[in-house]
Amino acid sequence: MTEEQLSRLRLQLEKEKRELEERFKMNDHFDLERTHYKESMGELSTYDNHPADEGTALYEREKDIALNEHEETALANIDKALEVMDQGNYGKCEVCRKEIPFERLAVLPATTYCIEHSPEQNVSHDRPIEEEVLMPPFGKFDFDDSLDESVAFDAEDSWQEVASWGTSETPSDLVDPPSHYDDMYIDSDENIGYVEDYENFVGVDINGKNITIYPNEQHEKYEEELDEEGIMTTFGDLPAFEHDPYVEEEGERNKW
Repeated sequence: MTEEQLSRLRLQLEKEKRELEERFKMNDHFDLERTHYKESMGELSTYDNHPADEGTALYEREKDIALNEHEETALANIDKALEVMDQGNYGKCEVCRKEIPFERLAVLPATTYCIEHSPEQNVSHDRPIEEEVLMPPFGKFDFDDSLDESVAFDAEDSWQEVASWGTSETPSDLVDPPSHYDDMYIDSDENIGYVEDYENFVGVDINGKNITIYPNEQHEKYEEELDEEGIMTTFGDLPAFEHDPYVEEEGERNKW
């Protein structure tokens, strides 16, 4: 590379750097220095906006983040190229130390890699904070761990209680839609106040004896589901008689 070519590339890098810095100054880093995108639109509140308008604004916010990150990366690459140029190592690949063809530098003056060792483009994971409203309002608190057997009233229970009063969901929004619009929320068929289905219609006395069946709608549904599957309980068929597993023969245990 001749001194003239090197000087021309330096001028090109410095010009691109000034343009990027000027754009950042004029648009406040694509308005990302503001606390909420409603400020960039000149609104005091978005409370009365139509959901479609909110969606459009959120899309624009996502685009601003992508553009800002792209230009910040470009500025960082220019600064790095100028630093390498000052050190006298410009035009050599960082990995293999081979000369980078001038034709490549003329198109990408900020690159410090040859085409064979050009780093792969990474997908950004930066997202607008407003997107958090799209996530389930549970699954990120102390009692929301699916492996935790805690029966405390957690965030998921709070959401189900609120959603039971009605949501904007429709049958097309759920994979397995319920039969009633009042149940248009996640796990609407979850048992409330009991664990196993039969606990809703089976009772015992104070000593745990005298098992009694109390026929109700849940009992009828439970029996219908068992008949459809051809089983005696939700966890399979029961043995024909009660026996003590600690005294029976090994062969009898294997039968069950």
